[in-house]
Amino acid sequence: MAYRLSSKDIWALGFMTFALFVGAGNIIFPPMVGLQAGENVWIAALGFLVTAVGLPVITVIALAKVGGGIEALSSPIGKTAGLILATVCYMAVGPLFATPRTTTVSFEVGIAPITGDGDLPLLIYSIAYFSLVILISLYPGKLLDNVGHILAPIKILALAVLGIAAVLWPAGSPISAVESYRDVPFSNGFVSGYLTMDTLAAMVFGIVIVNAARSRGVESSSLLTRYAIWAGIIAGLGLALVYLSLFKLGENSGSLVPTAENGAQILHAYVQSVFGNYGSFFLAVLIFVACMVTAVGLTCACAEFFSRYLSLSYRSLVLILGTFSMLVSNLGLNYLIKFSAPVLTAIYPPCIVLVLLSFTISWWKNFTRILAPAMLVSLLFGILDAVKSSEYLAHLLPQWAKHLPLANQGLAWLLPTLLTVVGCAVYDRVMGSAKLPKYKMQYEEKQEHN
Repeated sequence: MAYRLSSKDIWALGFMTFALFVGAGNIIFPPMVGLQAGENVWIAALGFLVTAVGLPVITVIALAKVGGGIEALSSPIGKTAGLILATVCYMAVGPLFATPRTTTVSFEVGIAPITGDGDLPLLIYSIAYFSLVILISLYPGKLLDNVGHILAPIKILALAVLGIAAVLWPAGSPISAVESYRDVPFSNGFVSGYLTMDTLAAMVFGIVIVNAARSRGVESSSLLTRYAIWAGIIAGLGLALVYLSLFKLGENSGSLVPTAENGAQILHAYVQSVFGNYGSFFLAVLIFVACMVTAVGLTCACAEFFSRYLSLSYRSLVLILGTFSMLVSNLGLNYLIKFSAPVLTAIYPPCIVLVLLSFTISWWKNFTRILAPAMLVSLLFGILDAVKSSEYLAHLLPQWAKHLPLANQGLAWLLPTLLTVVGCAVYDRVMGSAKLPKYKMQYEEKQEHN
């Protein structure tokens, strides 16, 4: 008997996917874009939505087509290179950046206004926070019940209240766009979307989504693909609505906190102004639930991935990753953002190339001839963009790199990558067919099965 998800479970899977995505970065970066972009907010918002909504949904679909894991998606570049890419993605959205950031954001919004930004309150909070994350993550088979049916609806309801309030009750007025958003608002919004880490998270969550469906007895690969696509679409629509409301909130809070250093400060100032202390409590609960769900999803995904390559059990890795994330979180929010931005600027371009080109696999005689050079070029030029964006490394950048096409927009990788794809496409046609690679045989078998 072929098990299928009920309509209720499909929506729960979509809500779970949405809830996994909406974490710290998704809530703090849109208000910052809204505030800084000023009169150009909706042009910047369009760029932001491309990388923070469009690419994650496309990534979920791409993963569903190949079976749900980043290793399968990256198989055309070779097992070693694919494993390195997967490890970098899992570490970035796991214990190095995204998971610790969930702690610092929820602390700064909910606890710091009461206790202050001291090191001791953050340490105590992070220990309690990750104790709960570890406890829930130890039972991944219950994610659809715990997250999809319980935490996700609470999270969605709270976000809906915040979004409606942001539209109906603005707390201030816009300020003029800062220089970067005045000159190139779209591309700055595009690059700011990197900071949500949603595309990297989609690569990580792909297998979590598939496993959640499998926990209901679904084994058919065609059904798993279909359910993952539906989950991605539901999550994408939810993300877009959340972002649009938060852009509006940030834009209208310009006069309220014109010198805000991060989105958490904007959110706190807004709810304090509109709702008073009750609003601050509501926001604290919202951020806590949002961050907790994401932290659990990331911890589960990372532990499952590394358990396949290390001689450690899933539960041991949950404890190790949770403890390491707790330690990193004590660096503080501003430091995590400053450190993660250049790293994400470097690794996002090859991930974008991988996802987009994965839909063209049937176009080429040998897909590896196209994908490997394109990813390498995008990585090299992405590193130049990363050095340029780092306040600690920018002085090391050679002068010629500052004058590359689109370099002032943080997109120096785009044109060289497109030229590489065109050149490799010509080479692929000239060289003709080789022995059918293993990845292509597996892809064609899956397409026939579907």
